[in-house]
Amino acid sequence: MSKKITQTAGREQLGGFAPEFAHLNDDVLFGEVWNEPALDTKTKCIVTVVSLISSGITDSSLKYHLSNAKNNGVTREEIAAIITHCTMYSGWPKGWAAFRLAKEVWSEETCTLSEKEKFQQEIMFPIGDENPYGRFFSGKSYLAPVSTQQIAIYNVTFEPGCRNNWHIHHAESGGGQMLICVGGRGYYREWGKDPVEMTAGTVVNIPPEVKHWHGAANDSWFAHLAIEIDGEGTSNEWLEPVNDGD
Repeated sequence: MSKKITQTAGREQLGGFAPEFAHLNDDVLFGEVWNEPALDTKTKCIVTVVSLISSGITDSSLKYHLSNAKNNGVTREEIAAIITHCTMYSGWPKGWAAFRLAKEVWSEETCTLSEKEKFQQEIMFPIGDENPYGRFFSGKSYLAPVSTQQIAIYNVTFEPGCRNNWHIHHAESGGGQMLICVGGRGYYREWGKDPVEMTAGTVVNIPPEVKHWHGAANDSWFAHLAIEIDGEGTSNEWLEPVNDGD
């Protein structure tokens, strides 16, 4: 699901002077290596930053890759820990030089980010606007369409402690719902069963006619993709709120 990485700087800056280098930079390094699926983009950004610092490269190349790391979800707290850890192995002067650039990229304005904005940096899908179905939720939630064609997919984000009411997905045939956690920590619970903890990557399949609820842990934001399963005669029945004991 990662966004495809593309690069044209090689051809733009060196295409006429060094076309083979431009090809290796744009097509191989960024076209193939950066799009290799074994590592996610955020991890590749971290590996690149550490490699540059360890090599003593603290010029515009490092600043570019620090900005790329920030744009791919590395937070101010994370980059401070990454550079500190790297400094223990690569050398104190390199750490100081890296921090100088990092402070420029993660400027002081990042300190004023709301909790919602901070959580948005942690997940790849948009949080969206306030949930229009909020009357069926205890606490505040948000809804963002991911796909409205072929298969309906929405990203649902819960503030800490927010949960939806007990509800049932009805269907004459087919139907039901699938949840895929994309960030934070929350729970899914079916009537009469123990709750299932959900963290990034957890998948829950909800059959039709099963009474259930899902929502955030008290101390964490929580986001999941809600995927509606096609069926005949489908409808959603909202029921009573979930009490604190549940």
